Amino acid sequence: MSITYGATGLGWTATRRRYVSHVFRQSWRAFQQWRRRGRLRADLSNLSDRELMDIGTTRGEIDYIAAHPGFDPRPIR
Repeated sequence: MSITYGATGLGWTATRRRYVSHVFRQSWRAFQQWRRRGRLRADLSNLSDRELMDIGTTRGEIDYIAAHPGFDPRPIR
């Protein structure tokens, strides 16, 4: 994360550019995941209690399911 001084003066190093683009990509992915969780939460909230029972969840579990989409909170039977 340093600026180097060369024959042409101060300038950004290639490492610095990669770092900045990496931070931007990570931020963009985090933003996309946050939006996906919000859409999932909204979609599940729009279901009726009967429909939620059909998929095996309750209204109280919606926030948990949206925050942990790859994890099933129910025990294995």
